[in-house]
Amino acid sequence: MSALFQPFKLKDITLRNRIAVPPMCMYSAHDGLINDWHQVHLASLARGGAGLVIVEATAVSPEGRITPGCAGIWNDDLAQAFVPAVKAIKAAGAVPGIQIAHAGRKASANRPWEGDDHIAEGEPNGWQTIAPSAIPFGANLPKRPKAMTLDDIARVRQDFVDAARRARDAGFEWLELHFAHGYLAQSFFSAHANQRDDLYGGSFDNRSRFLLETLAAVREVWPEHLPFTARFGVIEFDGRDEQTLSESIELVRRFKQAGLDMLSVSMGFNIPDAKIPWAPGFMGPIAQRVRDEAGIPVSSAWGFGTPAVAEKAIQEKQLDLAMIGKAHLADPHWTYTAARELGIERPSWTLPAPYAHWLERY
Repeated sequence: MSALFQPFKLKDITLRNRIAVPPMCMYSAHDGLINDWHQVHLASLARGGAGLVIVEATAVSPEGRITPGCAGIWNDDLAQAFVPAVKAIKAAGAVPGIQIAHAGRKASANRPWEGDDHIAEGEPNGWQTIAPSAIPFGANLPKRPKAMTLDDIARVRQDFVDAARRARDAGFEWLELHFAHGYLAQSFFSAHANQRDDLYGGSFDNRSRFLLETLAAVREVWPEHLPFTARFGVIEFDGRDEQTLSESIELVRRFKQAGLDMLSVSMGFNIPDAKIPWAPGFMGPIAQRVRDEAGIPVSSAWGFGTPAVAEKAIQEKQLDLAMIGKAHLADPHWTYTAARELGIERPSWTLPAPYAHWLERY
C-alpha cells in the first residue's frame, strides 16, 4: 500500500490519507466575510479526496489582514459564514481545518494581481501596520509599522484566543496558528524584524515569548481532543541557517511542551532577499530534522506537488502529512491523479461516488 494513502490519526481525528490541502489565500472576501467563491472552492477541494482541507489564513483582527480581500474571523458573524463550508468539507469526507493569522508589518497590501505591494499612504482602503519593532520589511512592502506596546501585545494575543474560540464554535476540527512567513508571530522570533529591548526582544527566550504566550493562551480554549497545530518558519536562508534552525527546533520543543500536536514546517520570509534553494521536496530533510529532534509530527507544503515526491517524503518519514497546495488549484482531484500514478487499485474511488461510478464503468 502506498504510504501516502495510509490513514493518519492525531488526537481524536483520523484523516483518510496523508494528503492535506494547506491554507491558500484567495483574496476574495469583503471586509473579512467569505462568500460563494469560498464555499465552492473549499467544497471542491474536499471532494477531490484529500484527508484534510485547511481554510486560508484568516485574520484575527481587521489590521491583521494581508490585503482588504483577506478572510477574517474577528467577530461572530464572520465566523458563522464559515459554517456551510465546514459542513461541506466534512460531507465530502475531509477534515475541516482553519489557519488563524495576523500579518503584522506585511499587512495593508494590495492583492497580488493588483500590485502585491503596500497600499499607498492616505488611501482609504489601507491601514496602520504593527510589528514588534518599527522596521519595514522592504522591497515592495516599504511601509514603516508601529512598534507594538505591551497593551498591543496583550490585545493581539487575546484576538488569537477569541478567533480560536469562534473557529471551535463554527465546527472546525483542526486549528493551525500562523507563526510563519514574516507575519506578526514570526517577526517576533526573527532578529531581522525584532530589535526590542524589553521582555519581547533580544535573547532567544524573549524573542520566543510572544509565540509561546499566544500558543498557551489559545491552548486553553481549543478542545484537547482536537488537533492543535502551527505553521512555523524554521529557517531563513539568509546565511545563518544552522543557528536559526537550531534555535527554531528548541522553540518547537517548547511548543510541544505547551501542548502543540503537530508542526507545519516552513520558512521565515522575514527578508526580501533570502536565497531559497527551490527544488522538488527541498524542505523534506529540514522537516525530518525538526521531526526527529523535536519529537513532533510534521508536515510541509513546499515542492511536494508531484505524487512520487510526496510518496517518497512520507515513506522515508520526512513528513507525516504532505501539504499539496498549488497542485490542487491546477487539479482539484489531485488525490485521484496521485492514486493512478502510484498504482492504487481502483483509484477512482478516491473521488465522490457519482464521479467514481462513471470513471469505473467506462
